[in-house]
Amino acid sequence: MTTAVQPPLPSEPALRLRLAPHSDLPRALDGAWWPRSYDLVAELPHLLAGLPHAWGHITSVTVSGATWSAVPDRMLVSHQVVRLRRTPAASTPRTVVLVAPGRGRWDLLVVPPDTTDEAAEPLMSAAAGRLTG
Repeated sequence: MTTAVQPPLPSEPALRLRLAPHSDLPRALDGAWWPRSYDLVAELPHLLAGLPHAWGHITSVTVSGATWSAVPDRMLVSHQVVRLRRTPAASTPRTVVLVAPGRGRWDLLVVPPDTTDEAAEPLMSAAAGRLTG
């Protein structure tokens, strides 16, 4: 078992995150996240810091094993332990699953970091339940 400690966050560019409007109806995706790299240890703290407070404290994150570079078993984010899991490489789409006990589960599409602005926009809009036209 390995543990990663969150490095200090330098001044970072804006979080590229688009969330679907709140709904009591289940949906396949709750939004989209467009990280800047495949380094989950570097990217995850920025994502978690940008989530709505109503989502509560995320304690578990599951990512597609094929998408990310090395992932530790857990990491410290804002003085809280977050457990990290990887799904088998080819069995799941590019998503990140966030779980907050007693609050819920959220599935976000992960837009590959090297995606162009033009290609990312429709993916992010569709995952957030908004159509572009």
